[in-house]
Amino acid sequence: MEELANRITAWIAEKVTGAKCKGVVFGLSGGLDSSVVGVLCKRAFPEDTLAVVMPCYSSDTDIAHAQAVARKFQIPAKTIALEGVFDSLLKVLPVAEGDSANRRMAEANLKVRLRMLTLYYLANRLRYLVVGTGNRSEISVGYFTKYGDGGVDIMPLGNLVKSQVRQLAIYLGIPEEIIDKPPSAGLWAGQTDEGEMGITYQELDHYLTTGEAGEETKKRVDAMVEGSAHKRSTPAIPPF
Repeated sequence: MEELANRITAWIAEKVTGAKCKGVVFGLSGGLDSSVVGVLCKRAFPEDTLAVVMPCYSSDTDIAHAQAVARKFQIPAKTIALEGVFDSLLKVLPVAEGDSANRRMAEANLKVRLRMLTLYYLANRLRYLVVGTGNRSEISVGYFTKYGDGGVDIMPLGNLVKSQVRQLAIYLGIPEEIIDKPPSAGLWAGQTDEGEMGITYQELDHYLTTGEAGEETKKRVDAMVEGSAHKRSTPAIPPF
């Protein structure tokens, strides 16, 4: 784990330097992935790392966890509340047709995209790169918001499945309560990653790393990979 942490830290520094930028900014959600990214970013840029906590009707527990990580690892952090902007947008946006599930997802994605806008504003002001917190498990099946948490400059955890990120978190000393809590994007009350995907990270990670899984798991994951292919590519352009 020490070698892995050092390699990712060096890679972050290389990418930022190569882009002729000064440092890094990232969203600190209070979850496992963003906590690991935060520690690695601070290692790469001790004086030029900024964590941004962006509550938008978020759980108090997640906010407290984010603040705890920033304190423990002495990561400079700003809290920028987005509830007001979110509410203002909902007032001017037309009421879309569709069922309540579609509306909930549209509003959840709006929250994530507001966070992307906030990070890029700060990145532009500071001449930083925006660091994403996505891991291989989520990227592979498209479990991220297009132009939201997928709208970043670099993804240091992009080759690590969730179980590997957890092992790295243990090595780095991320608080146990963050490592042990059910992974959640915090999109709405009671939302969990595994509940929304319909598969456990253990099943997903095993399939991604070995190619082995039960028939139903294979079908589910393969369908998610195929259906989210557009998220992992640049916008389509006609071949003529």
